Amino acid sequence: MTTFTDPRAAAAAEPQPQPAGKIPEHRRRTFGQWFRHKGWRHVVGVVTTLFAVFPLIYVLSAALNSNGTMVGSNALFSQIDGGNFEALFTNPSRPFGRWFINTMVIGVVTSAATVFLGALAAYAFSRMRFTGRRFSLLTLLILQMFPQLLAVVAIFLMLNAITDIVPWLGLGSQLGLIMVYLGGALGVNTYLMYGFFNTVPKSLDEAARIDGASHVQVFFTIILPLVTPILAVVGLLAFIGLSSEFVIASVVLTDPDSQTLAVGLYSYVAQQRSENWGVFAAGAVLAAVPVMALFLFLQKYITNGLVAGSVKG
Repeated sequence: MTTFTDPRAAAAAEPQPQPAGKIPEHRRRTFGQWFRHKGWRHVVGVVTTLFAVFPLIYVLSAALNSNGTMVGSNALFSQIDGGNFEALFTNPSRPFGRWFINTMVIGVVTSAATVFLGALAAYAFSRMRFTGRRFSLLTLLILQMFPQLLAVVAIFLMLNAITDIVPWLGLGSQLGLIMVYLGGALGVNTYLMYGFFNTVPKSLDEAARIDGASHVQVFFTIILPLVTPILAVVGLLAFIGLSSEFVIASVVLTDPDSQTLAVGLYSYVAQQRSENWGVFAAGAVLAAVPVMALFLFLQKYITNGLVAGSVKG
């Protein structure tokens, strides 16, 4: 039996080709569907960005306003001049330039020593097996649960006693402050590096040992180049933390010429009747420059170093 098919009905039933670049009707989303699937992420991103950027804009506005009062800084960028930055470098009783150099010296030396000592300890825990290894790792982890602030009184008494015997290592000494920082930062950094060191195959250093390499040669020529990301991350985090540390630095460094930026800038707002928030904001802006530059320079190492060191052990 022959079936007759209408050519016009068959042509209407066939799918029509869509013009290039045009979304088919059945794939178009309404605004509500787009907002539920993707749009709310844009809203969260914009709100988060505003929340993070507003304090920075406020501080920058206060730094450029020589009015000097907190109320006068509420109107953003109502006055723009460099009076606060000029006041920073023209006050002989508050040597901002000296504070800046002290902060850089203490931060760089302590960060470099923290990375080196932490890498040595992490290599020992990762590659060597000795009695008390697991107990030592657990002890390092537990000690980091107590904030360093709890030891301020003990640090003051210890440095005060050392001052009578070795004055260049006691109170008022930047070297003494560096030693205190090194002791406090060694634990968590060692544990962070230990996880990253374990990701490096042991067959590499075993092959080097067969060729006659010592532990020192394996550490400096094979291991260190492979763990550069975690070294950069630890150094960056140490520098950021040290450049803004206030409590211990204010206890140890009593001479204005030896103080750091955090301690020195506090003197601008410490007295109730002579606060100068504009100069304080100008100093905070300049203090953030080296930290931001270092962060941008080492940014590519941050994600890989933190993730690898935290999830593998």
